[in-house]
Amino acid sequence: MADDFCDFTKDIFILKPPKKSPLLLRMAVLLFAMICGIYICSICLKQIGSRSSGPLATVHVVERPCEMTNVDPSEKPYIHFPKPKTFSRAECDCNPVSFFAIFSTQRSGSGWFETLLNSHMNISSNGEIFSVKVRKSNASTILETLDKLYDLDFLTSASKNECTTAVGLKWMLNQGLLQHHEEIVEYFKRRGVSAIFLFRRNLLRRMVSMLANSYDQNAKLLNGTHKSHVHSPKEAEILASYKPTVNTTTLIANLKQIQGMTANALEYFKSTRHMILFYEDIIKNQTMLNDVQDFLKVPIMDLHSRQVKIHKAPLSLQVENWSDVEKALKGTPYESFLHADYKI
Repeated sequence: MADDFCDFTKDIFILKPPKKSPLLLRMAVLLFAMICGIYICSICLKQIGSRSSGPLATVHVVERPCEMTNVDPSEKPYIHFPKPKTFSRAECDCNPVSFFAIFSTQRSGSGWFETLLNSHMNISSNGEIFSVKVRKSNASTILETLDKLYDLDFLTSASKNECTTAVGLKWMLNQGLLQHHEEIVEYFKRRGVSAIFLFRRNLLRRMVSMLANSYDQNAKLLNGTHKSHVHSPKEAEILASYKPTVNTTTLIANLKQIQGMTANALEYFKSTRHMILFYEDIIKNQTMLNDVQDFLKVPIMDLHSRQVKIHKAPLSLQVENWSDVEKALKGTPYESFLHADYKI
């Protein structure tokens, strides 16, 4: 019995070592791996930092230039691919664009002609940009404005959502055009801008229109509103009811002055790509508009305008002192202006 008790006490005081926990072992290994990883990463970052201390290499993406392969070499200077700053042309990026300017004088049909062009889905003619004084104050501001226009960054109501293929403006001869003609001619040649001259053959008709329009600026015959152009026959009839009195003392001098301006413009810009149109010729034969569209390199379309002509009657019925005008012009180079030059 004493032996059994001894064996029992032996068993009590013999302690077996506990089994090691596998979870603790795994955590120790993971901790060791993390410390090694952090150490290795710190060394790599130091090496990368020392290598990148020099100038960074820049990667230039070279865009493939737009080209027109089926164009006569003489026409290439007049085909452009603008890169506007204010928007992206996106899918229209390689749509070629022609630059143009309509040269004219007030009351010569240029407003009507421009509405015809703007009825084309691909033409944007942006009106009398240089009627704003600050834009024509000197040659530099004129050229800056032209750059903005032909870069497609001059946004007006004439700007198209479709891919524009011809962009331009209406430019009166007395809006800095003749004064700065040398710089403008050089610009037109350098940037490939084409000119469209639009004049009236019968300068007496133009004068009557000028006098009537000037009168309405103060009289405001249309319900207290002045309109240079109208869109209804009734409005045209109201404005045509006024018969201006022509100053026969200065009549011939005024006709000579406008003739001189147009002759100078044609002489100054004869070296540019241009075409010459007369309002009366387009009235008689509107198929001439197809020639204009060919000149601007746009698809041929039927062009239309909502404007209604104001002075349709013979001149003898539109001038208050017609007999005095007849006496003043008979026997002069301007006698032909007394006769009807077209029928509406």
